[in-house]
Amino acid sequence: MNLRRDVFQAIADPTRRSILMLVATQSMTAGSIASNFDTARPTVSKHLQILTECELLKSEQNGREIIYHLNANKMKEIADFIEPFRKMWDDRFNKLEDIMKNYQSKK
Repeated sequence: MNLRRDVFQAIADPTRRSILMLVATQSMTAGSIASNFDTARPTVSKHLQILTECELLKSEQNGREIIYHLNANKMKEIADFIEPFRKMWDDRFNKLEDIMKNYQSKK
């Protein structure tokens, strides 16, 4: 049974977020990604598998190597989902800032 992984569970892990940050700047092989971490290479490979299953990374066979690329479309889907929450908190903080300014001006 092949269960589809949840993208938010995938990005909840700090190592996977770090991998995404690395691959966002340039496409990389598994070996070059693994060289940035103090964990065993199979551990990094498992993280890459999860990120690929969630479609956050795309893999491309290049000879004997697999090169990982960031899937910008999938990242945009995440950003689009989060945007209303970001806007809500921005609005709340702006209201709080206005209240604090009014309070300080009345002192």
